[in-house]
Amino acid sequence: AIGSVVEGRVRKLTDFGAFVEIEEGIDGLVHISDISWTKRIKHPSEALKKGQIVQAVILNIDAPNRRLSLGMKQLQPDAWETFFTTHQVGDIVRGRVCRAASFGSFVELAPGVEGLCHKSEAPGGSERGAEEPALPIGEEFDFKIIKMNEAEKKIGLSVRALAHDEERMRLEDYQKQAAAATMTIEEVMRGKGESQ
Repeated sequence: AIGSVVEGRVRKLTDFGAFVEIEEGIDGLVHISDISWTKRIKHPSEALKKGQIVQAVILNIDAPNRRLSLGMKQLQPDAWETFFTTHQVGDIVRGRVCRAASFGSFVELAPGVEGLCHKSEAPGGSERGAEEPALPIGEEFDFKIIKMNEAEKKIGLSVRALAHDEERMRLEDYQKQAAAATMTIEEVMRGKGESQ
């Protein structure tokens, strides 16, 4: 039945997927897009070997044409879904810059989950030349999540917002200390006045 978990042997690998024999004479196809949530697989051989025993979920049964669609990634939690349920706008996250585009840097936040730090949200981003990446590739940074769109799997990140928050916190701390210092001077003056 659809949704049931089956075990089988990888019988054949093609450009578009892997054929898995789940019973004598019964093969199912695991389409390349149903192998992994997180890995960008260009060919099934990157994740599977011929003869390997795998588990899969039955996604579709086409009895007249004797076709069985299987999925392997459905046995794993969706990394995007997990990220969206555990994070929200305003959260601080750590990520590694994995690639650059003319408009910003793509940042890996979890295996298979990427966010975009637009060059206007990177430190000194607008002053850089168009060719120069806003953030160095391979480096890790803290980012503030400024946008989230689960339907489109888009996460907007900012380094500038983080720096702005830190400045605001420093200013608030300074103001609190200044207020405390002012009170103590007033108290000292009042204390002196009373003792005279």
